[in-house]
Amino acid sequence: MRPTLTRTPSRLQAELKRKKGFRSPQQEGVLGIVRTADLIRRRFSQVVEPHGISGQQYNVLRILRGAAPEALPTLTIAERMIERTPGITRLLDRLERKGLVGRERCASDRRQVLCEVTRQGLALLKKLDGPIGRADDEALGGISGADLKALISILDAVREHHT
Repeated sequence: MRPTLTRTPSRLQAELKRKKGFRSPQQEGVLGIVRTADLIRRRFSQVVEPHGISGQQYNVLRILRGAAPEALPTLTIAERMIERTPGITRLLDRLERKGLVGRERCASDRRQVLCEVTRQGLALLKKLDGPIGRADDEALGGISGADLKALISILDAVREHHT
């Protein structure tokens, strides 16, 4: 009679309180990425939401600050978003109502709307730079330099496979 091998549940399996293992290492990997992204996203939300903006709105402001002094077309902003959203116009509407973004029609192509971050938006970003930097450090603080480089390389390979 062969001895029964009992596999120690993975950390993810324990976190998700799964009694059974995963269908495959790929499933466990995908669920691990999604779970980790959710934890990091929630932490960043805790940083930006007290300032009256969402993570996606912060992303728009960051994109516009990076493009300054040039204004960007709405679709260019949408292409640069970390998390793609079909509601870029609504995001911009909210930011404009808060005085964080300015928009105007392009003189040469009236169909195109150009967006730029306002002084108020820049001031908010400056206020968030320190807390966001600390959240970045915290999010991956448990990983050594070599492991961090490996993680970045692995994530690059995953995204490359899907583009």
